[in-house]
Amino acid sequence: MNDPAALGMTRQREIACGAAEAVPFPIASHSRISLADMKKSTSRGRASSAKATSRTVEEYLARVPEPARSTLNKVRATIDSVVPKETSEVISYGIPAFKTPNGMLIWYAAFSDHCSLFPTASVIKAFKKELKDYRVSKGTVHFPVDKPFPAALLKKMVKARLAEMQGKKR
Repeated sequence: MNDPAALGMTRQREIACGAAEAVPFPIASHSRISLADMKKSTSRGRASSAKATSRTVEEYLARVPEPARSTLNKVRATIDSVVPKETSEVISYGIPAFKTPNGMLIWYAAFSDHCSLFPTASVIKAFKKELKDYRVSKGTVHFPVDKPFPAALLKKMVKARLAEMQGKKR
């Protein structure tokens, strides 16, 4: 029997609406890993409890412990200072984000050992040199929970993302 789902070996995958569905996850037959262990191992830093239940950005931030809350509030204010007035703040994929009439602009979040920006892969690629001091992946920039992301760089990244979105609209 090679079907992992039939063996009861599945993991949870969050989907946009916050629900979870079971998907096959191959595990060596000698491994005994609980569902809780699998959930813990899916990311480097565990997300704050704010992610699971927040319906508004204010609720999310209220549940984030200090110093990450202050750091995210500074990031939020910096982004808000450069976005068009028709931009709204939403919870998307369980984390705060800014949304323009043209689509999603940027996401940000707190984790136990870092904060993250999710400005899209193209923006990260465009600012590769400026981001050399940060841990980055294809779509994420990590920064310390107690040190806000540099405002000047964040403003440039948001403006670049806005320009990119404007170009795609045409």
